[in-house]
Amino acid sequence: MEKLSYKVLKEQGFAGYLLEDAPERVLQFGEGNFLRAFVDYWFDMSNEKAGWNGKCVLVQPIAPGLAGLINEQEGLYTLYLRGRQNGEKVDQKRVISSVSRCLNPYEQADYEAMMQVAVSDDLEYIVSNTTEAGIVYDPACQKDDCPPSSFPAKLTQVLYHRYHAGKPGLVILSCELIDNNGKELKKCVDQYVTQWGLEAGFCDWLETCTFCSTLVDRIVPGRIRDPEETARLEAENGYHDELIDVGEIFGVWNIEGPAWLENKLPFKAAGLNCPVVPDVTPYKKRKVRILNGAHTGFVLGAYLAGFDIVRDCMQDDTVRGFMNKMLHEEVIPTLPLDKQDLEDFASAVQDRFNNPFVNHELMSISLNSTSKWRARNMPSFLEYIEKTGSLPTCLTASFAAYVAFFSNDIQALTDKGLVCRRPKGNEYVCSDDRWVLEFYFDHKDDSIEALVHAVMTNEKMWGQDLSQIDGFESAVVSCLHTIREQGALAAMQACL
Repeated sequence: MEKLSYKVLKEQGFAGYLLEDAPERVLQFGEGNFLRAFVDYWFDMSNEKAGWNGKCVLVQPIAPGLAGLINEQEGLYTLYLRGRQNGEKVDQKRVISSVSRCLNPYEQADYEAMMQVAVSDDLEYIVSNTTEAGIVYDPACQKDDCPPSSFPAKLTQVLYHRYHAGKPGLVILSCELIDNNGKELKKCVDQYVTQWGLEAGFCDWLETCTFCSTLVDRIVPGRIRDPEETARLEAENGYHDELIDVGEIFGVWNIEGPAWLENKLPFKAAGLNCPVVPDVTPYKKRKVRILNGAHTGFVLGAYLAGFDIVRDCMQDDTVRGFMNKMLHEEVIPTLPLDKQDLEDFASAVQDRFNNPFVNHELMSISLNSTSKWRARNMPSFLEYIEKTGSLPTCLTASFAAYVAFFSNDIQALTDKGLVCRRPKGNEYVCSDDRWVLEFYFDHKDDSIEALVHAVMTNEKMWGQDLSQIDGFESAVVSCLHTIREQGALAAMQACL
């Protein structure tokens, strides 16, 4: 079977959208599954829906990478977006043609090609996703390295080269999963400017560049791991594709930037979910409190109730109802965004968790639940109390389920974690900070009342003494009794 190419698609009479030639308007650091299912998808849609007429040049951030495969396929690859949308199962296929080529800057010719792109009159955007460890200042990187090892150092070289060519500033869109990613990237560039002794004129020119912090949201499983499914899809497609990519159908890209940027970027004209906002912080809070908070809020109780994967939880009336009540009645009232926006985001969570193509195990979500509950759920819990003067029923039950998960029929403390047993009989291993596991093991013989009090008064866990919250300790004790005596599902049902 022939490899995917423009020639193969033409010979097949391919009826989908393709753009073979266009100006290279994006320089993208990162060529992995996420960026190809996210950023390059948005630009591909912009070509089709808004006539943007642009291509993305990809750059490998590290020496081993996908440049060879990408160039062999002329930048083409097949993207499957799968999941549920408005309750309906969705399995969309699209051949992405927004990528022109991929450069490996650790080869001299490609390093020089990267610098040629840097001074192009067509270039408008730089995009990056070099993992959380990618935005870091490494003083070992030097001005004349070809290339320097760190991404911010490479970016400084690219921008300095463009400045010396007398070209205008660029829009830089950082997608790494750290807070204030654009600001942190600019900070690193400024450090290299100082270290390398670059002139004041370049500092002034850098201020004409727009460094944007962004918040990305799409689950991208990436490669299809089942060889039988891969063979079936290739037989349907009529070509061999080394770069098949898979993402969930849901996607949103919040971009922090000035008002003029919304009309400069092609996404609004293409009708895409990529809003430009003055501050992404509220949207980060929305994601953490609703999406991540939903996971942490129900999975521990659901696991004790006998469920193993997220999708099955969404098909149970009690667990789904518990999650939705927690989100819509207890979390959303504490958030600072438009209520309809929050309601829509929360409603989409149910579809995302009910994805028929993803088997998301509850035990994988349970890792480090102590810090997760503190970061994701406790702010909503405390702000709800401050706003209403009463305890949030579902979040209180969620805390009780957290205590139950780490204390249910404790068997042993091993190098792998705290071994417990759930009601259906199988053992499971709690994974968390060692001191957390040792705490629960030390309290394994406590009564429910003593255990709850010890957990709540552990300020290392929560940053405060939770037993001081009026009525909270007695409510958790009561709920934990229900979980132990009637089961976690009964405790959830009692909240509805």
